[in-house]
Amino acid sequence: MTSAEKQPNAVIEWVKSILIALVLFFFLRSFLLQTFVITSGSMEETLLVGDMLVANRAAIGSQIPFTDIRIPGYSSPKRGDVIVFDPPHETEIKLVKRLVGMPGDTLEMQDQVLFLNGERLDEPYVKHTNRQDEAGMPPWMEWQPDYLLAGVDRSSYSPTRDNWGPIVIPEDRYFMLGDNRETSLDSRYWGLLEGWRLEGRVVFTYFSYNRDSFRPFPWVREIRWDRIARAID
Repeated sequence: MTSAEKQPNAVIEWVKSILIALVLFFFLRSFLLQTFVITSGSMEETLLVGDMLVANRAAIGSQIPFTDIRIPGYSSPKRGDVIVFDPPHETEIKLVKRLVGMPGDTLEMQDQVLFLNGERLDEPYVKHTNRQDEAGMPPWMEWQPDYLLAGVDRSSYSPTRDNWGPIVIPEDRYFMLGDNRETSLDSRYWGLLEGWRLEGRVVFTYFSYNRDSFRPFPWVREIRWDRIARAID
């Protein structure tokens, strides 16, 4: 074989390698793993601004891109999971919150304390701030009366950030809350999440740096070494 014949063969092999790599990347990204960067403080202290996450898409299933077909996962979403999802009120971004309400659950919050099926829920991961609750139902909470527990007077129901419910979670719906309760825009406001919107269970942080730093090159000078390869629970 002449050198002139070898050159086209080498080009073809390079093209094949690149195509295979792209297909593998697409497969991994679409069905197995997803990366995510935290840009807000709604999940502090569990997740910090600048944390870079890996989410397991295969665990709870994933949707085939550009279709309505969903591949089942090898497990089901569980209460307490930190999950990446497609929010109903945004089309361009993904969010990360904690799943606190499953289908069939009754949820209620009294003075910042969450109750699940009538029992106070132990939430060691929750962070509270001194932001004062506002009286009167915010417009975004107007969805809640449709899901109130039977017997609750809807005409006098006036939920706030820290006091709402009891609401009943219907089939194939999930209730998400941020761990940083007084700064999180979550299911209290934009409502219940359909199952198809769940995209992956957060597994660990693969990198972290102080994104809010004013120092130059914070991704080099402000690395949070103690948060690298840190499991999320």
